[in-house]
Amino acid sequence: MSKKSQKYILWFKEISAKDLLLVGGKNASSGEMMGKLSKKGVQIPDGFTLTTKAYWHFLKENKIDKKLKEIFEKFDPKSLKSLKETGSQARTIIFKADFPEDLKKEIIRAYRKLEEEYGQNVEVAVRSSGVSEDQPGASFAGQFESFLNISGEKNLLEAIKKCLASTFNDRVIAYRNEKGIPQLTFALSVGIQKMVRSDLASSGVIFTLDTETGFKNVILINSIWGVGEMIVKGKITPDEFYVFKPTLKENYKSIIIKDLGRKTKKLVYDKKGGLKEVNVSPKQQLKFSLTDEEILKLSRWACLIEDHYQISQDIEWAKDGKTGKLFIVQSRPETVYAPKETKFYEEYELKTTKKPILTGIAIGSKIGQGKARIIPNVSKIGQFQKGEVLVTRMTDPDWVSIFPLASAIITDEGGRTCHSAIVSRELGLPCIVGTKNATKALKTGQFVTIDCTRGAEGRIFLGEIPYEIKRYELGKIPKLKTKIMINIGAPDIAFKTSFLPVRGVGLAREEFIIAEKIRIHPLALYHFGQLKNKKIKAEIEELTRGYRDKKEYFIEKLAEGIAQIGAAFFPREVVVRFSDFKTNEYAALIGGEIFEPKEANPMLGWRGASRYYDEKFKPAFEMECKAIKKAREVFGLKNIWAMIPFCRTVEEGGKVLDLMVKNGLKRGKDGLKVIVMCEIPSNVILADKFLEIFDGMSIGSNDLTQLVLGLDRDSAQVSKVGDERNGAVKEMIAKVIRECKKRKKYCGICGDAPSSYIEFAQFLMDCGIPSMSLSPDAVMKTILNLSKKKK
Repeated sequence: MSKKSQKYILWFKEISAKDLLLVGGKNASSGEMMGKLSKKGVQIPDGFTLTTKAYWHFLKENKIDKKLKEIFEKFDPKSLKSLKETGSQARTIIFKADFPEDLKKEIIRAYRKLEEEYGQNVEVAVRSSGVSEDQPGASFAGQFESFLNISGEKNLLEAIKKCLASTFNDRVIAYRNEKGIPQLTFALSVGIQKMVRSDLASSGVIFTLDTETGFKNVILINSIWGVGEMIVKGKITPDEFYVFKPTLKENYKSIIIKDLGRKTKKLVYDKKGGLKEVNVSPKQQLKFSLTDEEILKLSRWACLIEDHYQISQDIEWAKDGKTGKLFIVQSRPETVYAPKETKFYEEYELKTTKKPILTGIAIGSKIGQGKARIIPNVSKIGQFQKGEVLVTRMTDPDWVSIFPLASAIITDEGGRTCHSAIVSRELGLPCIVGTKNATKALKTGQFVTIDCTRGAEGRIFLGEIPYEIKRYELGKIPKLKTKIMINIGAPDIAFKTSFLPVRGVGLAREEFIIAEKIRIHPLALYHFGQLKNKKIKAEIEELTRGYRDKKEYFIEKLAEGIAQIGAAFFPREVVVRFSDFKTNEYAALIGGEIFEPKEANPMLGWRGASRYYDEKFKPAFEMECKAIKKAREVFGLKNIWAMIPFCRTVEEGGKVLDLMVKNGLKRGKDGLKVIVMCEIPSNVILADKFLEIFDGMSIGSNDLTQLVLGLDRDSAQVSKVGDERNGAVKEMIAKVIRECKKRKKYCGICGDAPSSYIEFAQFLMDCGIPSMSLSPDAVMKTILNLSKKKK
């Protein structure tokens, strides 16, 4: 038996990951990082641990172990009343017990040693660390007690005792029962760590993957002002940052997403001890709680920690407002995606055109249904019935006993890393947080459908909406000679769709990013200072909070949307098409009517390449160029290519390419390829000329069909004539494929035809098309159908 295992107190520098059974998951990790990663620059606050040897000593000396056995012999895990009674009795026994004198002396001696280093009555964090806690497949997610801003020997001893008692919190007993963990063999360690003065700065959590999809090439950082407990409690929406790991490791500043949260409150030190909640000033609410350099430093540390443990991590960090230094407070394995490989791909499809009554932040990617049950506070959870949808303001660990009974969870408040989100992910429950007013908009007994399949936005519908689930085993999907790629517009679905067996993105549309994320006409941002309409200016000010230069808002948000798609499929090629709105669509953006003419037939009017070099629109196109340049050069996503839509003449193509060069996008530089859409008869007839200045063609079968057959595809009267399978259209497409292959240039198709008609996809394969880009919902069925025909 080792000397270490006989000690009641161990300092972080004495322990490592091998001491899991002695000091629990959190403490073992802190010791491991201090010993192995501090020399690489990762900063860990100093501290010591109360070992599980001390825990058993406390129980044995007070004869608590025998009393607990008697209490749990009467425990009925199916009864909430029994759960509450059992937990209360167990905790009371521990509260009333005294520390054995030898253990008390060792705790005080260790605390005084910390005082020698940091000053008298040094403030510490007192955290529980369970032996079975934070293992892959189980997340106790704050169910044990932790106490912050504890100073003085008396307060420290009291906080430690409360931690020991939390071994038998109702929520912990219920969770252990759910996971099949024995109740009385479970031991607890307690960590005592120097407090980081984050009350004067910021703090938060880091995941080394995307928490909604399991996509492992990103770091997700949540950050708030003050002490970080508010994130888990879901009281506010934190700032959210995504950093792309592969290019971060190549020293790119790859912060591909920056979203400003609603940080209206924060936790700060209370002079009486502990913490108190205060309001955040309006000015501070509009600021990010981390600088770019701090985001990158934390991300590099997160990569070091993940690489050391060889598994995805869930990390807590804090910034000291006195010193300005960053610290890693604790790290543990991520418990949802870390333990498993992605072997299956599931597609959920909701069969409705109805508008949702509520939206919020989607957690996971499933659909759930059931009768709503409004529970105002935890004292009312006994009303909840199995199969219902829990609707509440927010949850904390006291609610965990009813999560396994729920068909879905809806909360008014919270973000992606709040308690409701963490536990719902682990249990595979559809969950929508941050709806703001679900508890007021919904009523108990209403049947609701919860849709988390649309990326970041979760949708709530009244009624039982039919839906379909398709499940594919990825290892059994055949490979085709033709490169199957994907069409994508919404960046929010990029991480999930990256798991599809595709070889890149044949069409990444800017229009969705501009219409849904930016929402403002680019020229209204460029000419913001000259705008006279006060209502429009007020709308723009609200959306661009924190941006003095309104042009930067457009460039940054467009770059982020493009980068999210580029990162999801990296290093596979991602072909980004410059904006292809028609005048009526541009006019629908905020401020758009000021800058857009009214056209009789916008489909054939001022769109595509003709816009880009026009003096009236040129500033907007230059902002688009800067966004793509940022995604490639600042974020390091050199897999992003550019594509020019609706280019009527070779001369137009030349003008656009020249303008791109002036804005830092030169064909061939750092592997940049520029593709032209083939969607006008002139593109086909003069394909050889277009291919002299472009790196290839992507066939837009929708527009090509209307222009070959002389249709307006927005006209219902002639829509039945518009069919891509028409012989004339197919002949045009076959000609383009031959010309591209002859010149060894890129050739693909991004129109809807191969996604809609399997016989058209077969025609393209027979023509020898090198690549075919499909809508996400058509990828699996098209691959499977084409592989059958091939046989």
